[in-house]
Amino acid sequence: MKKCMFVLVALFGAAVAQDNFKCPDDFGFYPHDISCDKYWKCDNGVSELKTCGNGLAFDATDSKFLTENCDYLHNVDCGERTQLEPPISTPHCARLYGIFADEAKCDVFWNCWNGEASRYQCSPGLAYDREARVCMWADQVPECRNEEVAGGFTCPAAGELANTGSFSRHAHPEDCRKYYICLEGVAREYGCPIGTVFKIGDTDGSGNCEDPEDVPGCEDYYGDLDLKSIRKSELLAGLQSSEGRQANAKPLKPRPAPAEKA
Repeated sequence: MKKCMFVLVALFGAAVAQDNFKCPDDFGFYPHDISCDKYWKCDNGVSELKTCGNGLAFDATDSKFLTENCDYLHNVDCGERTQLEPPISTPHCARLYGIFADEAKCDVFWNCWNGEASRYQCSPGLAYDREARVCMWADQVPECRNEEVAGGFTCPAAGELANTGSFSRHAHPEDCRKYYICLEGVAREYGCPIGTVFKIGDTDGSGNCEDPEDVPGCEDYYGDLDLKSIRKSELLAGLQSSEGRQANAKPLKPRPAPAEKA
């Protein structure tokens, strides 16, 4: 009984100490002792308790205490400030603010701001890693099932294809721009640079990204899109890479089935 009373008195004393926070200086922003999403704002020596948005935490890295900054929880080292306000959730958002993985698709994540979710999708072959909070190769993300990693595509067995070794390329069955790379038996999905499509090579497991007019059945992949404008916008945004990213364009028809060899 005495032990319980001591704990209650200690907690009450800590609460009172926080309620009676004395400003070290006339102006500044100071972290709460036990809450990571609360802080004190001092104005003319008068303290006011403030709370960051749900899913944000107070960044206490400014040694001069002059910065008022609430950041995503995963960006803030809370240390011993372990308490948080209860989560407030909305569709796709575990809290009102934050970046959250999609529960159904491993290549999709949501950026939530004040409860409004914006959908983002990783480039072909990548998936959102919940720990690193970046898009990584899908086969390296534990939450990804095989059918999501490469659309269920399975690499040929070792030695099945001649002259390819442990590396081979394979056309996507439905999308002219996409293709799979098999490396040591692991399939990864790629996308050709904007304005090109994947052309199957003369030998099994080979191919390259070429102009659509040089790939039978994929000539109309981009339709009436102004490819010059798209290339320029991607370059200005820093989005284009050697392997390319998903285009907004959708194929007008599926990739034609390869002709059977005699």
